[in-house]
Amino acid sequence: MFLSDRQGKIVALAKTSGRVLVDDLATQFAVTPQTIRKDLNDLCDAQLLTRIHGGATFPRGTENVRYDARRQIAASEKQAIGIAAADLIPNNSSLFINIGTTTEAVGEALSDHHELMVITNNINVANRLRLIDHIEVVIAGGVVRQSDGGIVGEAAVDFIRQFKVDYAVIGASAIDPDGALLDYDFREVKVAQAIIANARHVILVADSTKFERTAPVRIGQISQVHTFITDQCDSPSIRNICQQSGVVLVETAKANR
Repeated sequence: MFLSDRQGKIVALAKTSGRVLVDDLATQFAVTPQTIRKDLNDLCDAQLLTRIHGGATFPRGTENVRYDARRQIAASEKQAIGIAAADLIPNNSSLFINIGTTTEAVGEALSDHHELMVITNNINVANRLRLIDHIEVVIAGGVVRQSDGGIVGEAAVDFIRQFKVDYAVIGASAIDPDGALLDYDFREVKVAQAIIANARHVILVADSTKFERTAPVRIGQISQVHTFITDQCDSPSIRNICQQSGVVLVETAKANR
């Protein structure tokens, strides 16, 4: 789904307040209630919002947004994050790439690299990089999730543990103010934990909307990564944790000013 400017703003308002109401939105955007209802219906069909009487709510902390819809959220920010992460990865190196729309952006940005070994449990990344002659792709075995093409489960964890790579690129569905990295699927979390444990340099990629979300399963702490790349970090507590733990914080929005 392509989001109009108004629809993007409606989603942002729902993230901030938890819910939005038709009459309030119609007044704010100077359009008819019917126009807002259509916007909300489209956003709910894309599973970006959940319909309620008179308006819509942002998904709760136990719910994830549909994968195709997640690609539309902060798409330009994810692209910039992907380029910044790829710039940190040299030719002739090995790396893990985990599941996620932001980690996919990293995979896209690696297309000009040479002599890489990419180990992934992300079918979308594997399909993109397998077409490039100078990149070797190794894909994990396990259960393939229909929703996003992610490979999860104990078989994937055991597969990951066979390697010790130079770099790992991981994402998170939410980042708490205390530095906890969170996700929705405990099976995916097990794979992410194995990836962190078997990489010499861990790169966390997450756009700033992840500071506004919550999820029920803990991956680990931001102090466990070496580099954190985001578009911008307005959280004093996260900045402090990064500074105290020696995590390099890269903000692409500031770099592009």
